[in-house]
Amino acid sequence: MPHASNPKTNDIIAALPEYEWARLKDNLELIELPLGKVLYESGATLTHVYFPTTAIVSLLYVMEDGDSAEIAVVGSEGIVGIALFMGGESTPSRAVVQSAGWAFRLKSQLLKNEFNRSGFLMHLLLRYTQALITQMSQTAVCNRHHSLDQQLCRWLLLSLDRLMGDELVMTQELIANMLGVRREGVTEAALNLQKAGLIRYARGHIKVLNRAGLEARTCECYAVVKKEYDRLLPKITREKP
Repeated sequence: MPHASNPKTNDIIAALPEYEWARLKDNLELIELPLGKVLYESGATLTHVYFPTTAIVSLLYVMEDGDSAEIAVVGSEGIVGIALFMGGESTPSRAVVQSAGWAFRLKSQLLKNEFNRSGFLMHLLLRYTQALITQMSQTAVCNRHHSLDQQLCRWLLLSLDRLMGDELVMTQELIANMLGVRREGVTEAALNLQKAGLIRYARGHIKVLNRAGLEARTCECYAVVKKEYDRLLPKITREKP
C-alpha cells in the first residue's frame, strides 16, 4: 500500500506549503478504514478529522425512523469533519466508510489551531467546503428529479473519481442506504446498466466497463459537481495513475 501510507496521496495535504506541512506531519496517524465503519454519528462531537488516501467515506443524513440517504462522498480529494472548523463542533450527518481503504486522522484541536492561523490551509478548506456544499445541493436535486438509473450513474462516477481503480466492493444494502431506496431498486438499476454493457454487477461487486457510457447516461448533476471541484480546487486536482 505505498500510496495509501503516503499522506500526500490526499490532495488537501499534498497542497500544503512546507511550513504548514511541517507543523502537522508528525501528528498525522495512519488508520485502516474497513467497509461500513462509522467515523462519527449524527450529533456527536468530532474528536478527529480524516484525510482519506484510498478509502471513500459517505456522509449520510439519518431520519428519526432510521432511514438514511447519502448527501456527499469524500475521498482522497478532501477531508471528513468540516463541522469542526466551520464552528459547529458536531453535525447532524453520519460518516460511514463506503469503500474500504486507508486514511490519516488528525486530532481536532490540532486542525483548529492550524485553521485559526488564517493561513493557506484555512483558505483551502473554505474552498473545499464550498465544493462539498455544491455536491450536497446537487445530490438533493438529483434525488428529487432524476431516475434511479441516473442517480446510480452519478454515484458511480463520483466514486470512481475518488478511487485508484475501476471496481467498487460494497453490500447491496449499503448502496440502497446511500441512495435512499429499496434494495430491489438498486438491483434493477444495476442490472439495467449491466445489460447496457456499462458495468459488471455481482453481489457486493461493481466493476465499471464503460466510463464514457456512464457519463452519457447520467444526468447533468455529475458534471455540475465535477466542474465546481475543478474550479475551486484547480491546483490540487490530480490525474489518477
